Amino acid sequence: MALMALTTPVVGLPALAQQPAPAPVAANPLSLDAVRSLLARGDAAAAAGRLSEARSFYDQARDLAKRLLGFYRDLSGSFRGLDARIPREMDQKGRDTLTLLSQANLRLAAVFRRMNQPEVAVPLLVEVVKVMTPTSEEGRKAYQGLVEIGFVTTPYTAGQPAQ
Repeated sequence: MALMALTTPVVGLPALAQQPAPAPVAANPLSLDAVRSLLARGDAAAAAGRLSEARSFYDQARDLAKRLLGFYRDLSGSFRGLDARIPREMDQKGRDTLTLLSQANLRLAAVFRRMNQPEVAVPLLVEVVKVMTPTSEEGRKAYQGLVEIGFVTTPYTAGQPAQ
């Protein structure tokens, strides 16, 4: 009887074709793809103006990225001196995770700015500059955000002569 209830269409629900397709969910919940999926879902929510939902997805992406970083560092350290392939792989995954963490921070900071809470964006932007360095694309974007907020006033010219 319970199976019949699952196969019987429910009258009065809107057609599935009318609803936007959900962002894909990663098969492995502890992976870089899972972080990317959360970022994509946050992007979709932000584009639709659902800032609280976007914030939630970006927060989840940040939390997962931080957990993954710890796992990759632990594994890398455990295998140092035993099998160089594993630390190399974990170090590369760690670098990729830092990039995704920085992207999540940038997106979350943008949400806070849209919500007129620039003071909450500042620590996120500073973290990006710190972990990615000001010379990376993410670091430059984060520092530019700090300039736009008014937290800093000196623009970073990326090696160009100061004016």
